[in-house]
Amino acid sequence: MIGPTSRYAGIDTGVVTVDVDGEEHVIRYLRRRFIPHLSGSITLVNHPVKQGDRVDNLAAFYFTDPTQFWRICDANNVLRPDELVETIGKLLAVVLPLR
Repeated sequence: MIGPTSRYAGIDTGVVTVDVDGEEHVIRYLRRRFIPHLSGSITLVNHPVKQGDRVDNLAAFYFTDPTQFWRICDANNVLRPDELVETIGKLLAVVLPLR
């Protein structure tokens, strides 16, 4: 269900059993994902934010895959992608994938 290029690839799953009206239900879930430390990564470019930039479009340009927007988020230590393009002129680190 999780593709090899997903930000959740390699994240362990957890299991919890709950009782609902006397019947046990098993719920499987992905464990919490922490933004990895990027020491040793190689910066491809520091992209200056321009009016109209979107993180998915930047990922499509730099990685040829808009679903890889999370790599730019991780490199800039943010959880909310829109935060990256709010300030015109801000430099966004775009790093080569570690995996």
